[in-house]
Amino acid sequence: MPSLRKATLADVPTLKALIARSARQLSGADYTPRVVEGALRGAFGVDSQLLADQTFFVVEENGQIIGCGGWSFRSTLFGGDARADRDPAILDPTCQPAKIRAFFVDPAYARRGIGSMLLTHCEDAARAHGYAQAELMATLPGVKLYAARGYVGGPEVYFDVGSGDTITFVPMRKSLYAP
Repeated sequence: MPSLRKATLADVPTLKALIARSARQLSGADYTPRVVEGALRGAFGVDSQLLADQTFFVVEENGQIIGCGGWSFRSTLFGGDARADRDPAILDPTCQPAKIRAFFVDPAYARRGIGSMLLTHCEDAARAHGYAQAELMATLPGVKLYAARGYVGGPEVYFDVGSGDTITFVPMRKSLYAP
């Protein structure tokens, strides 16, 4: 039975490997290998600010980390430590949405509810901190999960991953309260 806990600094090497494995194996239908490798250099990755804020979580099964994801009360919408333009400014929950961040699932556990488990936990935590909305930057493979969970997408955006390549993302937003 999968269990959820806060991620720690000791998890970082395992998280880096999980993120790379997840991105390489679950994104192949939507992104070229070159784009995925570029994204792994900044757009995807561990954000140590989330660990310090204790808003990043792992799902484990039999002692193995099989998924990760978090939420944030800071302005940065996506990207790991390698992304230079992260913004640590604290958001105002009365008028700004919480950020849903860095969801990755081990390919062997894909489509088994791990992402939904993490998302429910993160939305509940953001709601408990006074946030009425959440937003995220979805990868193309992630759009279906988030749409099924009530997130509404905006126009695609393109993020430079180097070497003349860009990765396509879909910004998405959701009310954390039922209409």
